[in-house]
Amino acid sequence: MRTLLLLGDEAIAQAGIDAGMSGVYAYPGTPSTEITEYVRSSKEAHELGIVAKWCANEKTAAETALGMSYAGKRTMTCMKHVGLNVAADPFINSALTGTNGGLLFVVADDPSMHSSQNEQDSRFFGKFALLPILEPSNQQEAYDMVFEGFDLSERYKVPVMIRITTRLAHSRSGVVRKTSRKQNKLRLPESPLQFVLLPAVARKKYNTLLNTIGSFETEALSSPFNSFKDGHDKSMGIIACGLAYNYLMENYPDRNPPFPVLKICQYPAPAELFRDIHDHCESILVLEEGFPMIEELLKGLLASGKKIRGRLDGTIPRAGELNPTIVAEALGFPRQTITPIPSLVVPRPPSLCKGCPHIDSFLGLNEAIESYGKGRVFSDIGCYTLAALPPYESIYSCVDMGASITMAKGAADAGLKPAVAVIGDSTFTHSGITGLLDAVNDHSTITVIILDNATTAMTGGQPSAALNRIEAICKGVGVEENHIRVMKPLRKQHEYNTQILKEELEYDGVSVIIARRECIQTLNKRMREKFKDKTKS
Repeated sequence: MRTLLLLGDEAIAQAGIDAGMSGVYAYPGTPSTEITEYVRSSKEAHELGIVAKWCANEKTAAETALGMSYAGKRTMTCMKHVGLNVAADPFINSALTGTNGGLLFVVADDPSMHSSQNEQDSRFFGKFALLPILEPSNQQEAYDMVFEGFDLSERYKVPVMIRITTRLAHSRSGVVRKTSRKQNKLRLPESPLQFVLLPAVARKKYNTLLNTIGSFETEALSSPFNSFKDGHDKSMGIIACGLAYNYLMENYPDRNPPFPVLKICQYPAPAELFRDIHDHCESILVLEEGFPMIEELLKGLLASGKKIRGRLDGTIPRAGELNPTIVAEALGFPRQTITPIPSLVVPRPPSLCKGCPHIDSFLGLNEAIESYGKGRVFSDIGCYTLAALPPYESIYSCVDMGASITMAKGAADAGLKPAVAVIGDSTFTHSGITGLLDAVNDHSTITVIILDNATTAMTGGQPSAALNRIEAICKGVGVEENHIRVMKPLRKQHEYNTQILKEELEYDGVSVIIARRECIQTLNKRMREKFKDKTKS
């Protein structure tokens, strides 16, 4: 098969196409977005009839994928690490229902928080759910693990997690394709109770899962993704997980470290994998991207007083992502001199795009709320979070998807008036609707500003589930129709918009202001495409 130069995300997507996947469901979230984007733009996937959909949130995506698995088809659901928090309910419970067609949860962690609110290691979620986890060390393994993941899933009738991180997701390498597989035929579950988690059924399913863990460990013991290479220098043994293995090898151009090296890329990793390297080496260095999961496991399983180094003892920084330099220092190589950044290079903090509609929304909000004082605006996750920074300094919270409305409600319940929530159109349908329903039910005094730029802008302009539906949703939830206001954030309408904001800030109840203007980036893209079509004709 031919070799393709692919991002890690793209390798997973292409593998899904080649491995007989029938559908992929996701909510866009960096660094996982490109997986679904690749399938959606693939002519090959389209010809094969592969369904590739953006969903309202990660929970609905996971549940839809589980439904396709129920029907016997192979499917994938993709999300970033904090998206797995949203999808935790179906993820944990799908371990008990099991699968019919192969089901992969592809989760992209973001160590160092390049575009996230926290650092999180999704391997712990997989361990918590008692499910197999695959963690590629390079793009080829990412591709191959999709095939193996579907096989594992269908062999044991359980979901399988593939865990990647930012650097693997967004770096390119050559990937050799495998022979394509046909998609599964439609096939309903043999047991009518398989997906019915009544307590009596769930207890049996849980015991079945517990009894299968030994098989998962046997699979990991013989997995080609886990390997041991001996070395002559037994003063230290190295355990390298996932991408950390690549960083280790970058420090040895001949790919031949003098120390014994145990590569771990499939979990749950049984104790047998670790005993030999532990027993024959004076100390152990654990290299893993994320939290010290294997390091903690070793200290529990093999408590012998031997020195186990890693993130817990400070050999590796506790926070942030790994890189070859950090690994080199842990190996005892001389500290590399970092070339200082020239003084002429001026830092460029992120900012709202020139012409962004959010700018005019926040300018109006700042003026309308000025007389009340600062600290009253709760925001959400999107481009508009940048309004916390100068020159706007408009918002005072960014916690998780949808938290703006519920936090504003809580502050209003505490007596803060006015309490304002700012949320994007896509985030509103992701996690904001239920909070708005709470506010309506409790007659809370809050003002909700929905910034409707008609897209999921922060992750590249994916379609918004809220398109042309926001007023109807708000009305359906119970917001009074005369307090659902629409404004167009333009500089020439600043006075009119500011007056709308002032009026609703004074209202003793739930009001919604929809600030509607298309994202400047999607507008420019649409205009370019329109011009191209015109010139072609």
